[in-house]
Amino acid sequence: MRIVGLTGGIASGKSTVSNLFKTHGIPVVDADLVARDVLKKGTGGWKKVVSAFGEDILQPDGEVDRPKLGQIVFSNPEKRQLLNRLLAPYISSGIFWEMLKLWMKGFKVIVLDVPLLFEAKMDKWTKPIIVVWVDPETQLQRLVLRDRTSEDDAQNRINAQMSLDLKRTRADIVIDNTGSLEDLKEQFQNVLFEVTKPLTWTEFGLSRQGAASVLVSIIVGVLIFRKVYNTESL
Repeated sequence: MRIVGLTGGIASGKSTVSNLFKTHGIPVVDADLVARDVLKKGTGGWKKVVSAFGEDILQPDGEVDRPKLGQIVFSNPEKRQLLNRLLAPYISSGIFWEMLKLWMKGFKVIVLDVPLLFEAKMDKWTKPIIVVWVDPETQLQRLVLRDRTSEDDAQNRINAQMSLDLKRTRADIVIDNTGSLEDLKEQFQNVLFEVTKPLTWTEFGLSRQGAASVLVSIIVGVLIFRKVYNTESL
């Protein structure tokens, strides 16, 4: 199995690239969706977060008010780190199970969409690593327009993440999303060609088909050994 790492920054266009992979039949494990699941009312993650941040972060129906929690953690680095520590085990477990389900279905290539790919040290499990990049001014403008927020609030949220300039230095593939959607789609075709190349032997060995091939080879080897051994022992 080839595990492609996809990351970027807030308002960089990572979700657009993620959706392009889906439309081309490549499954995506979205860490943000996993994070939403682990914060649902009554889950272990929900209990940890409510215990740490209090019931003021809850909506009337008991679900976490995500925008309110976001305002708290984006303006306070210590609380942001606390939230990450509380949810990291649940998110990691959720990602693992999603990947396992795709492995069981026989997919040879999957995309791991993780905003904090480098921060969570998950980059060591992915190859190639794709970073969706935009310049700081474009990122700020897009975030302000998208969320209809102030520039100060938007900048705080951007500053809470590793800079895109740093991320791009650690990427195998950089998608420059400062242009139009058509420009992005054109770059994506080249990326798609790269990630769908034939698997290496190591990647094939990690796929379900590879594991099955190894198992068959072992069984055949055992049968041949037993036949030879029995013949020689006569």
